[in-house]
Amino acid sequence: MFAGHYGPGYGARAVGQRVPLWVLFLAVQFLDVLWGVFVLLGIEKVRIVPGITATNPLDLYYMPYTHSLAGALFWSLVAGLIYGGWRRGRAASGRGAWVVGGAVFSHWVLDLLVHRPDLPLWANRFKVGLGLWNYPVPAFALEALFLFGGLWIYLRATRAPDAGGAAGFIVLSLLLLGLQLMTFFGSPPPTPAAAAITALGSYAAIATAAGWLDARRNHPARDAGSGARSTKEVGV
Repeated sequence: MFAGHYGPGYGARAVGQRVPLWVLFLAVQFLDVLWGVFVLLGIEKVRIVPGITATNPLDLYYMPYTHSLAGALFWSLVAGLIYGGWRRGRAASGRGAWVVGGAVFSHWVLDLLVHRPDLPLWANRFKVGLGLWNYPVPAFALEALFLFGGLWIYLRATRAPDAGGAAGFIVLSLLLLGLQLMTFFGSPPPTPAAAAITALGSYAAIATAAGWLDARRNHPARDAGSGARSTKEVGV
């Protein structure tokens, strides 16, 4: 899964409104960010095997550190602790840590739906996966459902300063679906390293775009907190 992972990122922004959207967009792809780094370092392994599934040519035969159930739980805890430490002393930092950790773990849950049985429960053993990648139309529909379902939740929980404030997010989400189609039906990457580098670059660019768009919206919980601090500061 690719585009659909961002749906929980959108939704988590509505739940934990003081967690920046760019953080959540990196969180929902954090396991894949680590996977890209580990592939480049030779710690995890992947082969390019066109036809191994109907929509994804990657044979993800060794990724126990990032995509095992145990690994996903570990990295979710780590990400939550890192965020909580970064925001220590700020309003709702504890809740934000839980939100970030949950966003990281959502990646494994959604991967379980689409991967063939290549997700280990621990180490590199007892691999699971429901294999929706072998069914292009349902797989793409699921990506779109999660993505735009999360976007709908996000847009309902925030306000735009003008009537066209949702347009940027709609365009971004349509671009994500376009990238998903390219992943499904485009040419496979030439090498595992190329797949990892492309993934890392796309995650950084998408998080940057989402952060810029998010900064232009009004978040009631965040804005209420800012207003309270401003009132206290002027002695009203």
